[in-house]
Parts: sequence; C-alpha cells; structure tokens
Amino acid sequence: MSPAFSSSSTTSSSPVIALKQMVSRLQRENSKIQELLASLSFALRSFNNLNQFFELIPLITCRVTEAEAAALVLFRADGQARLEQLHCHASDQCPNIRAALETATRTLANSVGMAAIDAGSDRPRLEQLLDQQLRERLPQGIQFYATAILVKDSRLTERGRLYVFSQQPDYGWNETRQQLLQAIADQTAVAIANDELALKLRDRQRLDRELEIGAEIQRRLLPHRCPKIHGLELAAECRTASWVGGDYYDFIPITYGLSDQQEIEQGRWGIAIGDVMGKGVPAGLIMTMTRGMLRAEALNGHRPSRILQHLNRAMQPDLESSHRFVTLFYSEYNPQTRILAYSNAAHLPPLLWRAETGMIHRLDTYGMLIGLDPRSQYQEAEVRLQAGDTVIYYTDGITEADNPKGKRFEEEGLAAVVKEGCAKGLGAQALLDYIFDAVDAFTNTKGRRSDDMTLVILRVIDQ
Repeated sequence: MSPAFSSSSTTSSSPVIALKQMVSRLQRENSKIQELLASLSFALRSFNNLNQFFELIPLITCRVTEAEAAALVLFRADGQARLEQLHCHASDQCPNIRAALETATRTLANSVGMAAIDAGSDRPRLEQLLDQQLRERLPQGIQFYATAILVKDSRLTERGRLYVFSQQPDYGWNETRQQLLQAIADQTAVAIANDELALKLRDRQRLDRELEIGAEIQRRLLPHRCPKIHGLELAAECRTASWVGGDYYDFIPITYGLSDQQEIEQGRWGIAIGDVMGKGVPAGLIMTMTRGMLRAEALNGHRPSRILQHLNRAMQPDLESSHRFVTLFYSEYNPQTRILAYSNAAHLPPLLWRAETGMIHRLDTYGMLIGLDPRSQYQEAEVRLQAGDTVIYYTDGITEADNPKGKRFEEEGLAAVVKEGCAKGLGAQALLDYIFDAVDAFTNTKGRRSDDMTLVILRVIDQ
C-alpha cells in the first residue's frame, strides 16, 4: 500500500511543481523587464548627452522583446531618415540588417522629404516608404516589427521609428511585446523633446545674456546723472519696455575745449530727446548711432536747425535701408541769457509751464523725421525762460500709455499733471516722479509698460 500511495502522490504534485516553476520564471522575466525599463528611465533623467541615451535604446529593446536585433531610425526636419543606432544580439544576420537599413534610409534621402509630404493626402508617408524599402531589402526569413516615435510640439509629429528583427519562425509579435516596444518608443520621444527644450533654453539664456549686455551698454551711454548747469535744476529718466529701448536723451556740453568746471556749467548746453521707431535691439542700435552723430554735430557749434539738417543727411541712407526713422527734439540752452533755442524733427513738442501765468505752451517747429528725406529743412525758434519756468521733454510712451479700457493718457493728461505739479512748487526730480506716478496710476499696470517712457525736466531757478 505504501509504495502505491507514494507513487500517486508524486504524480499529482508534478503539475503543481511545473506551475510554480512557470510562475517563478514569469516573475523573473517580469522583474528583468521592470529593471531594464527602470534603467532606461534613470538614463533619461541622468544623461546630458542624447547620443548616450540613444545607445541604450536598441539594447534594451532587444532584451525586453527577446528580439535578435533592434534599430533606432530618426527622421530629420528636412525629411531624411537616418540610422541612429543598431544592436544585434547573437545574430549572424546583423550585417544584412545594417545594410538593408542603410540602403533604405539612403534611398529615401534621394527620393522624398518629409516637408514635401502632405499628411492629409493619399501619398505614402515617410515611415510607410521606409518600411516598404526594408521589406524589399531584408533577406528571406527575417521578420521585423516597428512602432512610431511621436513627439508633441505644435502638433504630434513622428520623429522616427523603433524596429525589432527576428529570424526565428516561432517568434510571436504578441500584445505584451507591442506594449513594451511602445513604452520604449515613448521614453525615446520624451528624451528627444527634453533635448530640444534644453537647446531652446540654452539659446534663450544666451540671448538674454546678450540682451543684458546690450541693455547695460545702453544704460552707460545714457547720462548716468544730470549735469550741473548754471541756473537750472534738472531731472531725467528713461524706463524701457524691454531689455533694450529706442528712447534717447542727452546733455551735451558745448565747451569748445574748456576745462574749468565752473566755465563748463556756465557755458552753453545741448539738451536732446529722441525716439527710434520700434523697440528692442534694432531700435537700441540706431539710438546708439544717433547719439554719437548728434554729439559730433553739436560740438561743431552749429545752430540747432543746422545740426538736425546735417544729422538727417548723414543718417538717411542707413535709416532708409533699415526701414526705421528717428524723431528728435534738439535744444541749446545759454545760462547767460536764459535763452532756449530749439529745432524739432517731428518729435512730440516739449511743454513749457510759465510760472508767471501758470499756462502751458508747446515748443514746436516744423521738421520731418530724421531719415525720411535727405532734402528736409528744419525750422528754428527760441524762447527766453524766467525763474520758475519748467520745460518737460517726453517721448510717446508717456502720452500713448493706455488704461484697461483702452483710453490713452494723451498730451492733455500730461499737461494737466504738469500744471498740478508745478502749481505745487515741485522741483525737477519731484515733478518727474509725480508724472510717472500719475501715468502708472492711469494705466494700472504696476510697472509693466508696452513702450519706452522717457522724461527730461528742466526747471529754471534763481541765479
């Protein structure tokens, strides 16, 4: 009885043992797959070099799908396909697979571009043509499977294909292998997208650094403080809308070689304000050119109208080719006579507040934009200032500032604020702050600006 019982027990336990062994084997395979995919995820987070990550893709693809070879093919922006990486696992067909891939991608490069393929048309897409080329060139008995590498930018774009190859007749392309291949393709798509974002970020950082340098150079070209001019109280500030602005103001001592500081303060001074059409780096470059040429002309001792005429003739060819123009108001103040002579090249006329009457006057003369016509002529006028008089130079960023309802500050708004500030007896700097505060309160933008804003305040004081 005993031997018979023992035999029966052994027979009944054999299927259980086999089942346990199968479950154990599946668990080991699943664990191996999870480890491989985890390694790929770690590489995605850790590798800075995209090529290093690409080297892992076919290797891990072979391991998790149990294929004999795997290949990563990428599509370039010009429509060409390129074999990026190939891994063969104990396959004597590796040279044949490589030759088929290289020939197929080379043939496509000579025949079709992705940009020329309309996704909505009936023409074969690049991936379809590539698969067709591979079928024609692979040796008999080698089967392949592929999945798309889809990267989402402005739209979902196929950026390559991930292939597996096998010459085993019983190799089955089951759902599990399809899902594993898709998971690796998705990781590859993430790596490509991350690398492109990193490149864009580096380019943006480099551009920001260049803009920062440009802004610093521009700030150094603008007066870092107002000069001392006999009988005047001055204040000035330029608030740019971006890194580099197109507004310009300047104080130019017309000293003709004077070295004594007191003589310089009591000598004639050029006071200018201008605005280059546009914003950003191009406007900043033109502003820099304007500054240099205006200073050279002012030091020649010409009258304001003649200075604008010479400046227009000199700058017109360059401004015309760049499709930009400059508005410029140039004035010259003589502390000895308190006469302000001025000429305007289509800039917004400065406002003169007369202390004696409390009235606002516009300082304007006829003249075209700098750079519009080399034959332009410029008129000139002058005004004698009295103690307490205040002149406000400004750019259109002040008057064109708009509120949330779309209403602009306008010259009337500026004139009203100037009257209020001057009637309160505000000094030059206090009046400048008062105007900027009024504009900020009107726009309700908390310092955000759509255009450059520049103010220059000239107030006559008792000598």
